[in-house]
Amino acid sequence: MIRIKNNAILKTLPWGVLTKRSGIFKCWVLIPILTVFLGCSEFVEVDPPKNILIAETVFNDEATVKSAIASILYGMREEGMVSGTFGLTTAMGIYSDELDYYGFDAPYSQLYQHTVLASNNAVLGWWSNAYDLIYGANDIIKGVGNSTTLTEEEKDRFIGQALFVRAYMHSLLTFLFGDVPYISTTDYLENNKVTRLPEATVQAHIIEDLSRSVALLEGLDNLSNERVLPDQYAAKALLSRMYLRDGNWELAEAMASELIGSFPLEMDLGRVFLKESTETIWQLKPGETPRNTQLANELVIQTIPGQTYALTNSLLEAFEEGDLRKVHWVGSHSNSDNTLTLYFANKYKATFAETESLEYPIVFRSTEQYLIRSEARARLGNISGAQQDLNSIRNRAGLADIDASTESDLMAAILKERRTELFAESGHRWFDLKRTGNPDAVLGAIKPGWQSTDLLLPIPESELEINPNLLPQNAGY
Repeated sequence: MIRIKNNAILKTLPWGVLTKRSGIFKCWVLIPILTVFLGCSEFVEVDPPKNILIAETVFNDEATVKSAIASILYGMREEGMVSGTFGLTTAMGIYSDELDYYGFDAPYSQLYQHTVLASNNAVLGWWSNAYDLIYGANDIIKGVGNSTTLTEEEKDRFIGQALFVRAYMHSLLTFLFGDVPYISTTDYLENNKVTRLPEATVQAHIIEDLSRSVALLEGLDNLSNERVLPDQYAAKALLSRMYLRDGNWELAEAMASELIGSFPLEMDLGRVFLKESTETIWQLKPGETPRNTQLANELVIQTIPGQTYALTNSLLEAFEEGDLRKVHWVGSHSNSDNTLTLYFANKYKATFAETESLEYPIVFRSTEQYLIRSEARARLGNISGAQQDLNSIRNRAGLADIDASTESDLMAAILKERRTELFAESGHRWFDLKRTGNPDAVLGAIKPGWQSTDLLLPIPESELEINPNLLPQNAGY
């Protein structure tokens, strides 16, 4: 085991950025060291780094760069917004109208009640973790680009993956916080003075990074048979989502069509969230402990009292009669005297009691692409094409073809379908409410603490104290 006895050694390591202050740019201990301590190499099934003490070696050796990528993916899976106990699935589920919250965690209670403070530790954690991962991605881009021993194909693969990570984390940040810094350098002196860029500018940078990522990763199709490494398809899935968000309907339709052709729908609803599902575009591989997805352990109700989350009545009422998703993806549990029954998201079913990883946390799947293409086609006036895509999803769920025949009716049907298809997945419901301008109408009627300024979360107050260039604070905080 390697032990770091003093900070002096960090001067010889990449990611040894010695600044005490900002949550964005706090000291990064070498990612491959984390790989050794945390077993991240198992995450992508690569050997431990051969040499983790010399910075140049990290970026001149394929195995150590693989471990660096693995550690970034580990950070996505275990911490922050993407997955894990404090991910957006639960947080934005209670922030919107998907989940009721029964826990006692103060930061989460603030999210549920819409009384979020700028000192909220969950919000700070998302911000800090995202920028930590972005910093790691930037270090890989820089180090790999300067490598003298990696092949051009290896450089393309690693830089393409790191560009995707940088774009993905910024996409989440801007949708939660609005104007944010877009960080593309490892110069911590420069980074500690950054300002927030307009949301449109950040989104343009995201699309640029994703386009570069696709160009570098195209032709490297089989990066991972389990689809646990970012590849061109993951980058295209995020591009499709960004084009939809930006209202670029032609490009959203084209990008979604590419993915739909490569990832057929999993027709068995009971298999959609298994690790071998045919429609999974990108997923995060669980580590050795826990063996399975944290989401099952967070969302599946096993005792009452003792539950943390339950599906809201409004979500349950959104399912049509005969919708098989309600049969396969919604579970229920009653208390001991059967006086109370609560319903929970049962997409992920494997809990810690399981001994084999049956499910991996899914980030992108092709069903979303059908819904993206349906919406893009509706916006472009292709009514029959939009109906066809929507009916593909409905028919799999045992529902009849939709009869909506105008753009406005189709849009209402698509958003309803997104709600019943993508519930309890990465905050889709909140993002849909926000991008369509509906939070006031929907949440204002059911959330006593809701204010229009809740469209954005606060910039963490500790970050504003460290770097006044991040001012002004978002309205309402």
